[in-house]
Amino acid sequence: MRIAVIGAGGVGGYFGARLAAAGNDVTFVARGRHLEAIRRAGLVVRSPLGDLRTSPESVVASIAELGPTDLVLVAVKLWDTEDVAEQLRASAAHKAPVLSLQNGVHKDAVLRGSLTDEQVLGGVCFISAFIEEPGVVRHNGTLQKVVVGSYGSGPAEAGRAVLAAFRGAGVDAEASDDIERVIWEKFVFLVGLSATTAAVRRPIGVVRANERSRRLLYDVMAETVAVAQASGVRLDSGFAEDRLAFCDTLPAGMTSSMHNDLEHGNRLELPWLSGGVADLAERLGVAAPRNRTVADILAPYVLGRPADS
Repeated sequence: MRIAVIGAGGVGGYFGARLAAAGNDVTFVARGRHLEAIRRAGLVVRSPLGDLRTSPESVVASIAELGPTDLVLVAVKLWDTEDVAEQLRASAAHKAPVLSLQNGVHKDAVLRGSLTDEQVLGGVCFISAFIEEPGVVRHNGTLQKVVVGSYGSGPAEAGRAVLAAFRGAGVDAEASDDIERVIWEKFVFLVGLSATTAAVRRPIGVVRANERSRRLLYDVMAETVAVAQASGVRLDSGFAEDRLAFCDTLPAGMTSSMHNDLEHGNRLELPWLSGGVADLAERLGVAAPRNRTVADILAPYVLGRPADS
């Protein structure tokens, strides 16, 4: 397949490199120092499952440079989604199926606002990977899973081709007939992990070991479940308890990308995580005071570390 990967960070870089190693024609869209490093020596992926290196010719600086494409993987930060959708519509890749592996529950609605409903596949990934340095992506552990599904009359044939490509690359990939529910299931955990590790400024082990921060973790997830149910998503009422038990199985040092971004003074995806939950809750008439408080506490850091006043 001819695959365009927009965003060569932890998620896009890892899965794109795996797909390239399996013989697919993969082109990354990257920028800044990461782009320049890939142009010099290719994208390096360091993984317990085997290291990879892509070709230096496998990267471009903009979506406008893409040629005809069989699949577009979107893996940029959430604030870039609308801009990416607009650029895709004007590019040579405008007819290709689009699969977002981004965080959150807002991403596909944004993409479908600019692209056709039939073009957008629903998807979610499970992996811990990040840019270790320009041109290098580090994969933590061995988890590398993708779930794909169609929305209504979406491209079922394209979904099968995508699954075949991922499986051919050695990635754990499965289909779902209720992809919206799967996306929300991940979102519940992601919001809880991101909110608490960022607010406490410590990994999950510290959060779950303290009675009050553990309660915060549960409440944030329970509010997210309530918002999902009010949105018509079929989540069990006990799903927050299930995710809390799952958090007890995680390595004590595990943290979230939002916590990492906070520590490094980077922009945060907060408006689409706890902030997004609080905003959706307000529109739906559901209470989400814990998520709203987390969003308020972290608000000064949304655009990066604030200058001292």
